[in-house]
Amino acid sequence: MSESEQERAPRGIDTTKPSVSRVYDYMLGGKDNYEIDRQVAAAALKIAPDAPEAARANREFLRRTVHHLAAEAGIRQFLDIGSGLPTQGNVHEIAQAVAPQSRVVYVDHDPIVLVHGRALLAVDASTTIVEADAREPEKILEDPKTRSLIDFDKPVGLLMFGILHHLADDEDPAGVAAALLRPLASGSHVVISHFHNPGEAHPEVSEQAYEAERIFNEHLGTGRWRTREEILSYFDGLELLEPGLVPLPEWRPGSDDRATPGITYHTFVGGVARKP
Repeated sequence: MSESEQERAPRGIDTTKPSVSRVYDYMLGGKDNYEIDRQVAAAALKIAPDAPEAARANREFLRRTVHHLAAEAGIRQFLDIGSGLPTQGNVHEIAQAVAPQSRVVYVDHDPIVLVHGRALLAVDASTTIVEADAREPEKILEDPKTRSLIDFDKPVGLLMFGILHHLADDEDPAGVAAALLRPLASGSHVVISHFHNPGEAHPEVSEQAYEAERIFNEHLGTGRWRTREEILSYFDGLELLEPGLVPLPEWRPGSDDRATPGITYHTFVGGVARKP
């Protein structure tokens, strides 16, 4: 890392350790990443050369699902857990294009996300960013900023794009999801995207998923490619919308989708469900 690059990093940002958000930003073609992030990305690309396409597929899934919640389900308030670095097509932009009165609470604990998020996501009184870890659902729900924008007596769109697979098994991701859903009113919706190991259905892809998991856990902390049954458990008690839990490009694709994942096609899945 050059001195000039270190100088460009915002205060409080450790450029000697890779960040999930910054690696993801690099995969999406962003500029908020550093040499250490690009090194980790290079290692990941050896295992999954189409990883940038998987990242784009996740952004397209976000766009389609948020639009559905705003346009079809009538959701006007959104809680985005692990929002990541701002990029084109943020949640508030998609929702407010349908319903300008939509309110969005972004939640993250990565320092660089908070730096950029406060500048770009908390644009007016209808959006804010809360500093909290997904492992602390009560802290998120009780935060004054959350309470200022979210009326828990009305339906909420709970968004968990690519976050639960960063929780280890002993951190009870299903329990975290349930705790976040518990106070939400009937008619609320949850959207989840998650790394997936397809097992015997796709043996070659399953091997790739295990190797990707190994690389991830060596360099970026926790990353779990879970089974279909494990991921479906996050939707317990909810009404899963058609087409169910599927590879991201298969969830109600649109004519303007461009992502074309290859080997990662079956290792990144998502679904949307309604709370009865």
